[in-house]
Amino acid sequence: MQICLKQQTTEHKNSDVCVVTKHHINDELIDFAIVKVTGRYPDQGCAVNRQCKEIVYIQSGSGTVTVDGVEHKINEGDLVLIEAGENFFWEGGLSLHISCRPAFTTEQHEIVS
Repeated sequence: MQICLKQQTTEHKNSDVCVVTKHHINDELIDFAIVKVTGRYPDQGCAVNRQCKEIVYIQSGSGTVTVDGVEHKINEGDLVLIEAGENFFWEGGLSLHISCRPAFTTEQHEIVS
């Protein structure tokens, strides 16, 4: 078993509209973060994870997620599964609870046109 206490989390900004709070459990196979989006992320193009898939629970707010060019309206309580290799972007005012498998790494994440 592992526990990540609140004081063990780290926060960083992916952009002016995207703040990530990472909960460190030090497991290569899975991770967890809370992401606050207040606009469009990424601000241009799309994000793509080359190796990990993301399961995303919309904790609060509403907006859209566009995956491979198809826009989906999302609201509090919805769940989104993004497969590795799918291009996506978020837009709206959203608090997202995200778990990636395998664990997210910046090396496998890209912003594409």
